[in-house]
Amino acid sequence: MRDFLDTPGHGKRGLPGQKVVVIAGGAGFVGSALCARLISSGQSVICVDNLVTGSADNIAALAKHPRFRFIRQDIISPLAISGPVDEIYNLACPASPPRYQANPIHTFRTSIEGSLNLLTLAERKGARILLASTSEIYGDPEISPQPESYRGCVNTVGPRACYDEGKRAAETLFWEYGAHRGLETRIARIFNTYGPQMDPEDGRVVSNFIVQSLRGQPLTVYGDGSQTRSFCYVDDLVEGLIRLMASDEKMPVNLGNPGEFTMLQLAELVQSKTGRRTPITFQPLPQDDPRQRRPDITRARDVLGWAPTVPLDRGLDKTIAWFAQRIGAPMPGKPVLVS
Repeated sequence: MRDFLDTPGHGKRGLPGQKVVVIAGGAGFVGSALCARLISSGQSVICVDNLVTGSADNIAALAKHPRFRFIRQDIISPLAISGPVDEIYNLACPASPPRYQANPIHTFRTSIEGSLNLLTLAERKGARILLASTSEIYGDPEISPQPESYRGCVNTVGPRACYDEGKRAAETLFWEYGAHRGLETRIARIFNTYGPQMDPEDGRVVSNFIVQSLRGQPLTVYGDGSQTRSFCYVDDLVEGLIRLMASDEKMPVNLGNPGEFTMLQLAELVQSKTGRRTPITFQPLPQDDPRQRRPDITRARDVLGWAPTVPLDRGLDKTIAWFAQRIGAPMPGKPVLVS
């Protein structure tokens, strides 16, 4: 995919209210949804992505839009962007355990060096900047639900540390730039998110269960399946990110759906929706895998007026339909042909 570096008319603030927004990691699952949402609302978007875990397919529909520009680059390298920039979203980091563990040092550097490069860009441009942090900063939590005041229970030398500790350090960088350099920084702690345009092979539980079920394969559950997660539909998350960017809130804000489900409940729900009653197989629980994950979204409700609106039941319908088309599987409810 070519880089859109010379879009006619780009680099000038247009109509009143129109902004120039940089989205690092903009070709990823969440990033591409954010790109599309901002373009549809009249903003100009500069998408930066190295396409290691992001995909050009995710932004193909935006490629020829006059207010969209794509730069293929790793944010570990400093960014040189001409013209004004109003806002920067830092979504650039692999988010699924198999992906961020594949190159743990690069994952850690993305959180640290990448954040420093984007903060430097924000300072140079006078832009507001938002960090997409994660619920993983809470580690394997000792309390539930997790409020932003909870400091977490994280293993600094385990297989998840490159991501968990990288994001914790990135939060510190954002805080320090805001507290001591006067930068307008925002921090979103994102809980499990799902929806169309997830990578079928990214290793996250929702995509794993859906793809396995649609393909008629056994569903893989780790541990005994009693561990819990909370699942937020991608459209709800994007709305929360935009509201947080527009707010005056400088402290971290949890963004997620407080509905809590065990892995077995999720597996059975996916099975019922695909109509494929394949077996459930159990594998050992990975090291440091959280036993419970549920956000306290009081701050998001109070400060942003935000709460998720799409229940898991409805969100899964949309996500399963997208995956069925993506991998060429029969749609749920249609007969499965066996040769």
